[in-house]
Amino acid sequence: MIRVLLVDDQRLVRAGLRMLCDAADGIEVVGEAGDGRQAVELAARLLPDVIVMDLRMPGVDGITATSRIIGARPAARVLVLTTFGDDDHLYPALQAGACGFLLKDAPPDELLNGIRQVAAGESPFSGEVLRRLVRRAVDARPEAPRPRAAGLTAREEEVLGLVGEGLSNAEIAERMHIGVTTVKTHITALMTKTGSPNRVRLALLAHRS
Repeated sequence: MIRVLLVDDQRLVRAGLRMLCDAADGIEVVGEAGDGRQAVELAARLLPDVIVMDLRMPGVDGITATSRIIGARPAARVLVLTTFGDDDHLYPALQAGACGFLLKDAPPDELLNGIRQVAAGESPFSGEVLRRLVRRAVDARPEAPRPRAAGLTAREEEVLGLVGEGLSNAEIAERMHIGVTTVKTHITALMTKTGSPNRVRLALLAHRS
């Protein structure tokens, strides 16, 4: 059972997320927080497997809360649930320790799969969020060196390029006519060979290579 903490300052949003999670197999909502301060307290007390975190909240925001939660418990897994208007918050949230980003208008199945992926140690990013993060990072560091990853197979090079386009594992599998499990294996190998801790770093490498 995946234990989830929901963090959002809007009660209606939390209620909708709770209903969605409660109806899903293997997911249990163990708490709700209406701001970042309460999120930090509940995360320390409840020790949830996944924290679904809003970014824009009054008082202690989601970025600060994420930083404090990860600082106290590095193994904590924070999945950001954001909107199109949060571009200025996405990259700082990644630096604070968030391991995934989904949009609030994502289909219900995408959110549930995202929660499961985060609990399994993966880093889910919606395609739009990944592209925005990559563009922001590339634009901010135009003079950065263009590294080449050594020892990649042709298949891994192809997967890397598709990650750079912002495609999900399922979309990559469909594009390459292979199984999702095989895609995950390639992603793991890419992270190991390139020293990339998450999907965003892989996408940045793809754009700079």
